[in-house]
Amino acid sequence: MSTTRSVSRRSFLASTGKGAAVASLIGTAPAIVPATVFGKTSPGNRINVAAIGTGRISRDHDMPDTLLLDLARIMAVCDLDRRRLEDGKRFVNDFYAKQSGRAYDGVTMYDDYRELLANRDIDAVLISTPDHWHAPLAIAAVEAGKDVYLQKPASLTIAEGRALSYAVQRTGRVLQLGSQNRSLPQHRYACELVRNGRIGQLKTIEVGLAADPGGEDEAAMPVPPHFNYDMWLGSTPQVAYTEKRVHPQVGYERPGWLRCEQFGAGMITGWGAHHIDTAHWGMDAEHTGPIEIWGKAEFPKGGIWDVHGAFRTEARYADGVQMIVSDSITNGVKFIGTEGWIFVNRVSGLSGSAPDAYVGNPKALDASDRKILTSIIGPDEIHLIDSKDHHGNWLEAIRSRALPLAPVEVGHRSCSACLLHHMAMRAGRTLKWDPARERFHNDDEANSWLTRPQRHPYIIT
Repeated sequence: MSTTRSVSRRSFLASTGKGAAVASLIGTAPAIVPATVFGKTSPGNRINVAAIGTGRISRDHDMPDTLLLDLARIMAVCDLDRRRLEDGKRFVNDFYAKQSGRAYDGVTMYDDYRELLANRDIDAVLISTPDHWHAPLAIAAVEAGKDVYLQKPASLTIAEGRALSYAVQRTGRVLQLGSQNRSLPQHRYACELVRNGRIGQLKTIEVGLAADPGGEDEAAMPVPPHFNYDMWLGSTPQVAYTEKRVHPQVGYERPGWLRCEQFGAGMITGWGAHHIDTAHWGMDAEHTGPIEIWGKAEFPKGGIWDVHGAFRTEARYADGVQMIVSDSITNGVKFIGTEGWIFVNRVSGLSGSAPDAYVGNPKALDASDRKILTSIIGPDEIHLIDSKDHHGNWLEAIRSRALPLAPVEVGHRSCSACLLHHMAMRAGRTLKWDPARERFHNDDEANSWLTRPQRHPYIIT
């Protein structure tokens, strides 16, 4: 299955300025588009994709990484902020215009995802919205017959994640979580080494994450006329609009909603969904979770930004492996066994399709004994899926109807583990979890945290 990239993502972003107009390529008349616009794949075999959410992560990652694949065509965009919606349309049109060398205007705009999902010409959607909309949108999409690439974390609550997993299984759609560590060679290789016993029996996993500063008081502001704030809030409580609670009205810098517990849980799910997913991959715990979780965290005493700050949480799994997660640990994942350790992390600016490209950089891949990193995984040993491109793997799974590299149940379990660590921060006591039943043992208070009140009409039934 071809996932040929016609130009590199880096050169695309540089040449378009992440969506700046390519004035010399854009005309006023509708485009008559030659086949070369969409690469080598025949039009009838391309997957028609729509982007729901056209903000920072969509522009920096999801749309570019999909545009560069010949197997797909982005034909629609959707956003609740009209300015961002129009920017998103320009972003895609400019890419196809630059690729073909002639005018292109083939992208349809939607300001309501329900109208987009009703379009039968759309095969699949990219969901790149704030966290609290991930599960509701993905459930609606698969029930509308669409395949889904869903930004992590999978859900706002464990109950939502379970509903999402059931919906995907019930409808038979393909859903790929945006856990792109799995498509980075150093992560796959590190997990193969661990699972094949190169560090002996696995005992401890250290996960290093960042922490967000809190604070920032801001008075209520008028809702911009081009922004559907009520729908943006979705199932979460009605609160006054302030720009720092949502996203910048000019530019695409890191949005304030990432620091508000109303819309997510902070870095424990933001980056934890990546690193804890890697930890689960390496320890072969992708369909389960911890049985005990405890820890503590600092939380802001005021301001609209109220996610956790400095923290340390720990968890124990049924096989005895202990996981420690903290902002005081070096960012990345460290597997510690009876015969050594392996450290792995994502590092910007490195390239290469094989682990060898990363062995020389200890920030990306390191070990207690460097000889571990030159170990060959034999033909009779455990080999994990070798994906060179996370969005490409998703598109290939759509074509084959096979499970993608980061399927929904795996993503739900990684997100659940993150949320359990967050609950332990708040609880101040050891929580005992049953990963099979997805319930706490004899703890009604903790079980009440598996859901959140939902605001009508934006509820998951």
